[in-house]
Amino acid sequence: MSSGARSHTAPPPEGRKPVTLPRLAEMKAAGEPIAMVTAYDYPSARVAEEAGADVVLVGDSAAMVVLGHPGTEAVSMEEMIVLGKAVRRGLKTPLMIGDMPMGSYEASNELAIGNAQRLVKETGCQTVKLEAGGVSVERARAIVRSGIPVMGHVGLTPQTATALGGYKAQGKTAQSAIQLCEDALALQAVGCFAIVFEAVPAAVTEAIVEKLEIPTIGIGAGPATAGQVLVFHDLLGITTGRMAKFVKQYAHVHDEMVGGVRQYVAEVRTRHFPEPDHVYGIEPAELAELRRYLEQESLTSAKAWDWEPLS
Repeated sequence: MSSGARSHTAPPPEGRKPVTLPRLAEMKAAGEPIAMVTAYDYPSARVAEEAGADVVLVGDSAAMVVLGHPGTEAVSMEEMIVLGKAVRRGLKTPLMIGDMPMGSYEASNELAIGNAQRLVKETGCQTVKLEAGGVSVERARAIVRSGIPVMGHVGLTPQTATALGGYKAQGKTAQSAIQLCEDALALQAVGCFAIVFEAVPAAVTEAIVEKLEIPTIGIGAGPATAGQVLVFHDLLGITTGRMAKFVKQYAHVHDEMVGGVRQYVAEVRTRHFPEPDHVYGIEPAELAELRRYLEQESLTSAKAWDWEPLS
């Protein structure tokens, strides 16, 4: 076995085979929906694993939901690698995709290939994801030709949201929908194994995916895609505040966490924690010997210590 990060993972649970690119193609052909979720650390990866997710994306959305930045642009390759390594340790079955952060692929094919290789080698992800069409199509082609599978991403692309007019739906005019379609077809043509459609009108998505042979993953793009993806912190209610229209919250984990920590703080302040069940014991004879030692008069005098201050 190679020395890559994947060697640190245990075999998949009994009865579940690792999800591969051929498996995703089979699911698409059979009309079996693909469930994809983001993860950013070992605990979130374990949750995705145990919940039965098919695909896990180590998304650059970590910049916002984990690192506290206002947008995805700030996250670095080094940070994505740290997060990716942690996710890899928690995954056994899902296909793992590493997001290429802003600045890691746009400048040249050589830069794109080098950083894609680094992401795969250092995190153990099996594939990488790039945003947008245009120059990204050429970068995707180069990375695919280097031997690394690529997932494309069209519609709302957060790394370039400013140029798109902000975080809002894309493809709402015929011309912009045509451009979106052309980008998707171009990404398929250069070898992308799948494409994410983000914040695209459902009718537009439905019309375009009929022209595509590869799996598509939707996030705010309607039900016509082969699968769906949501951000881990959004779907679990860890993120607070205003949510995007396409987010459905399946839990309210933030409230539960605040409640638990609030109760802990209250019990510490009222000396209700720790209770007897939360402390360690000692044999009476051992405790008596300790107390005899502590009662020595010499222990109360600084002169008992043979020390000199450091210069």
